[in-house]
Amino acid sequence: MSVLYGIAAATVTATASFLLTAVLAALLRAPALRLAVVDRRRRRPVPLLGGVAVVLVTAVVAWAGDRAGVVPLGPAAGRLLAAATVVGALGLAADVWRLRRRWLLAGTAVAAACVVPYGETGPVAGALAVGWVALVTGAFRGLDHADGVAGTVGVVTAFGVGACAAVELMDGPAVLLLVLAAALAGFLLHNWHPARIALGACGSLFTGFLLTGAAVLARSGYGPVGGAGVLCALTAVPVADAVLVLLSRRLAGRPLSRGGPDHLAHRLRRLGITAQGAVVVLGGVALCAVVVGVLAHTGRVGGQAALWVAGGAAAGVLGLLRVRVYGPARLRRGAGVRAPVRPAGRGARAWAVVRRPRIVVRRARTVVRRARAGVSQAPRGATGVAGGASFRAAIFPVRQATSTENAQVGAPLRVRNG
Repeated sequence: MSVLYGIAAATVTATASFLLTAVLAALLRAPALRLAVVDRRRRRPVPLLGGVAVVLVTAVVAWAGDRAGVVPLGPAAGRLLAAATVVGALGLAADVWRLRRRWLLAGTAVAAACVVPYGETGPVAGALAVGWVALVTGAFRGLDHADGVAGTVGVVTAFGVGACAAVELMDGPAVLLLVLAAALAGFLLHNWHPARIALGACGSLFTGFLLTGAAVLARSGYGPVGGAGVLCALTAVPVADAVLVLLSRRLAGRPLSRGGPDHLAHRLRRLGITAQGAVVVLGGVALCAVVVGVLAHTGRVGGQAALWVAGGAAAGVLGLLRVRVYGPARLRRGAGVRAPVRPAGRGARAWAVVRRPRIVVRRARTVVRRARAGVSQAPRGATGVAGGASFRAAIFPVRQATSTENAQVGAPLRVRNG
């Protein structure tokens, strides 16, 4: 009876979270546009207050269920939710006032330090867990640069981490992640391509912190090596996206803080995949990695399975590094007209140059020089017909009249009478 009651309570809570987030995200779109809280890095400005709906609904529904005794969270999940709400508020400040990334990273690290269970992890592993939570939380923000990616990966990861927490009999974190997954699903109704609202730093940081913090709680008490493998498998997509962006900007000589269309979804679009297809591909990759992480956590597969996930992620990163994203490629000599490409910079379109631009300019200069030489060689006092003909012949490549035709035209016209 208690199991059925728990399932019914979780179902009602998830349904309420889904519906409330869908309604609140639709209501927050107009205020975001009016206040100019938008993402200007896309083709069109997209409001950024969708994360506010996710944070408010997740916090209110989880708190109400805990107060009513329907789905009690417990002290660990309560601290995690409070810290994630503070991180979400910090992200909202970044959306409104454009805070620097180092302040976001420092605030996330302080919040993570208040959540990590040092008694079970130890001081060294606890410090490493704090750094990992802060970095992966920032990586989740990078997934919000494309429509539907952050929400889809967040839903898949929430179910995986929630399953790990349920295996460890942590009902509070499991229910909290179920509420988060339902809220993200309601948000996806407005974030699917073409997106009408986005998570912003508020929602992406809140989601990333809640997922990584719950994963650390679920893996506390295990060995550091196996725990690191499972954590990386559960968050393979955001980690791969962050590594790809850092490597590509470093190799291109760009500042690490300078944005650009160099994330996973952007490179998949450059390969010809549609926006919806990129979401499906990344969601499928995240699902496969999360399944491996859950199986490794439960002991169904060995620890080497996480190494396979890491190897696949590394191969994908190295392959996508070859995709040009920072501007049109330089034309090789003799290449034809290139198709239009989309460079980095707010949806601007740049058209490739014509075939062999230097050779074309050199030939034009030669034509003008020959035309001038033909004009200068004409005898003084002449009518300029020869020079004009030479000039026209040089500029306009049409068939010129022969000498016989010129003589016939120049002869007097004879008319025969009767």
